[in-house]
Amino acid sequence: MRLVLDTNIYIDFGLGKKEIVDLIATRSTKILLPVIVLGELFYGFQKGKRGRENENKFHRFVDNLGVSIIDVDKEVARKYSLIYSALSAKGTLIPVNDVWIAACCMSAGGTLLTRDSHFEHIEQIDKIIFAQ
Repeated sequence: MRLVLDTNIYIDFGLGKKEIVDLIATRSTKILLPVIVLGELFYGFQKGKRGRENENKFHRFVDNLGVSIIDVDKEVARKYSLIYSALSAKGTLIPVNDVWIAACCMSAGGTLLTRDSHFEHIEQIDKIIFAQ
């Protein structure tokens, strides 16, 4: 399974949360991170007291697990438009970064792992939503 990680799942993995670590270890054929997740993580590293340490851990994670980054390109932008339009038509808006994350997931053909329940409103992607 091609797993696309949301920011909260990367954090949970780093904390060693068993359900996350086990799922990634047993079900992933490929691990992907949307570039938007990188922006959220780098922001967190920058504002935290252990920014350099956390960024080094991130790079080890990417290198050791062969993580691929999903960049925003024309195809992702088209997927964003489809998802945002569908949400708008239903009168259901979610944070814009999460629409971009979903668009990256849709473009990559992956399954999103997240703890954010508002992804339930996005019908265009496969997802596994863990309890908060």
